[in-house]
Amino acid sequence: MAIGARLASLSLALVLAALPLPASADEHTGRSCASTLDCSAAELEALPLTERLAFVRAVQDRVSAEYIPGFRHWRNIEGIIGFFIEKGFGERGSWVSHVDSGILEGIERGTAMALGLSADDGGNPGSQLWADYLRRMHRGELTDRWVHDPAWGNAEQASTEHGLRLAEASGAHPSRIDWQIFQFSELYRWMLRNPQAALLMLNDHLDRTTGVPLVPVDFLRWFTDVTTPVPAHRGAHVAHDLAVPSPIGAPISTLQLFLAYAPELTRAYREEAA
Repeated sequence: MAIGARLASLSLALVLAALPLPASADEHTGRSCASTLDCSAAELEALPLTERLAFVRAVQDRVSAEYIPGFRHWRNIEGIIGFFIEKGFGERGSWVSHVDSGILEGIERGTAMALGLSADDGGNPGSQLWADYLRRMHRGELTDRWVHDPAWGNAEQASTEHGLRLAEASGAHPSRIDWQIFQFSELYRWMLRNPQAALLMLNDHLDRTTGVPLVPVDFLRWFTDVTTPVPAHRGAHVAHDLAVPSPIGAPISTLQLFLAYAPELTRAYREEAA
């Protein structure tokens, strides 16, 4: 593995291993929200990022223990939160924080619904989709990545769009960097939701864009593997460091995004695979 990949992996490992500071008895923590599965989006938004990371990990542990043995299918979200911690993004009240709270709420409410603890979706359209996703996994219906990834991506997209509405209602606005990272996340979810179209795009443009011979399906499987934090974490760094050809809020095509990010993403893939 190249030195750059080793340093990035070490940095991510240190962030993901960090223990949050204890909170007072009357405060919500990531673990307390994972235990009750009834924290509101506002309460999740108030959590520090280290507690949100603890929340995602604890909910996965609970799903693994009670419903789907070995469940680790929100680790890519760990990677994004780890990136936010490293860069100092996502402070309470920020645009990033509000969008993230919608994502976490969808996971929380969907888990509660799948476990039969509640029928309350919190008004988050992603909640029911996450509940359906978990139930299908429990029944063994999502073992094929071509079936699994769209189900995951659709649930995440609905939760993210709810988070966008929460951010808008709060009056928060994204910075240029916030928007670049969001555009990367849109590309990521599009590739999850549309694996066949994504593979066609990779077949047509991957080699000529990067100048490196790669097997498109292998790259796609690496990039959209939700059980590891690495691709999402590395991709967020790429989105942070590169300018996309679009001002905040302006439409940009999936192909434009891919062409902007492909060289650095494929370099990250090769470093991780080495």
